[in-house]
Amino acid sequence: MGNDYVTGSSLLILPILLGFLVAAGTFERRRHRQALARIPIRVHVNGTRGKSSVTRLIAAGLRAGGIRTVAKTTGSAARFIWEDGNETPVTRHGPPSVREQIRIVIRAAQRDVQALVLECMAVRPEYQWFTEHSVVKATHGVITNAREDHLDEMGPTVVDVAWALSNTIPVKAKAFTAERKVADPFRQTAEIRGTTLTITEPSEEDVEAARGFSYLEHPENIALALAVCGSLGVTREVALGGMWGARPDIGALQAWEIAFFEKRIIFVNALAANDPESTFMACERARRSVPDTQKTIVLFNNRGDRLSRAQQFGKFLATSWPSDHYVLIGQLTKAVEDEAIRMGLDSERVVNLGDASPAEVFEKILALTPSTALVVAVGNIVGLGEEVATYFQNRGKALGTGVDRSRSGH
Repeated sequence: MGNDYVTGSSLLILPILLGFLVAAGTFERRRHRQALARIPIRVHVNGTRGKSSVTRLIAAGLRAGGIRTVAKTTGSAARFIWEDGNETPVTRHGPPSVREQIRIVIRAAQRDVQALVLECMAVRPEYQWFTEHSVVKATHGVITNAREDHLDEMGPTVVDVAWALSNTIPVKAKAFTAERKVADPFRQTAEIRGTTLTITEPSEEDVEAARGFSYLEHPENIALALAVCGSLGVTREVALGGMWGARPDIGALQAWEIAFFEKRIIFVNALAANDPESTFMACERARRSVPDTQKTIVLFNNRGDRLSRAQQFGKFLATSWPSDHYVLIGQLTKAVEDEAIRMGLDSERVVNLGDASPAEVFEKILALTPSTALVVAVGNIVGLGEEVATYFQNRGKALGTGVDRSRSGH
């Protein structure tokens, strides 16, 4: 009888609970729709690389143009960026989820902002679609680029990645991308959704503007962010002024000069660029910005959960970016070394330090440096990568790349 009573009670309670959940869901959906309606400008930034940087650049440009703007980044360290440019960490109680984006939309609406710039945090194609078409409903969709990354979720090819990213192209709105090699999926999706697509390309002016930043910003990112700001009525001069003064993302390409034992090392942290094409672009940007060194050294940190990435980068080190030395740290470094040598890299130029301490890595780099060297750290910032980067940075001074704006007309 007791068991029958419990079962009967449960059957009575179940419809009540279901009714409560349906009511709560209806209330949340209505609240979310009302929040979206209160934010006239919604910029949704997606892509393989540069999302956090472009999110910050667009928000800074809009703020400079007098548009009350908040932003949220997801990348190396999630941040909520307030109307005045100050920022606070995004607090999480568990793994990231799409509900985080819903909370950000409501938070922005409560502040009566004119614009929200939101970095997409979804990777799986279906989650990307849901985030855009159910959560953000952007007025301006942005896709930075499509690279060979997250191939297990979006691949197997870079064209498949582009199709996956196209899920965040909004309906009957404006879309922007700096991707030119595999832009057809974006063009086709934008046409189907009645959205105008602008494909940007950096000009000589954008290359010159990159010198106005305190870190190494990509001209492609600048051109893309300026196009979005321009579509919202903010002039190039005003937007650039705001961008120059904005705080960079923790994963931005930054350089430090280290003077030690009469040696000069320029250390460039490119650990956020963890796919081959983005890494190549970061290395080239570093070489153009720091041309006067006797040697170049690639410092590669690998994660232990990515054997395929280890082999991918082994091929990259051997075939894509020539350097005097390749110092391997982290995990699965033997796989990286074997693949690089198999692809033709001279074994004498490879130094496999594995899980050496930051101090040991520093000493080895110092030993490889004659009097000057450019050291570009790539691969992944997780674990030993961040520890080594911090070790180098704490022993040097940050290098600015700024121009004299009083003479450049800005």
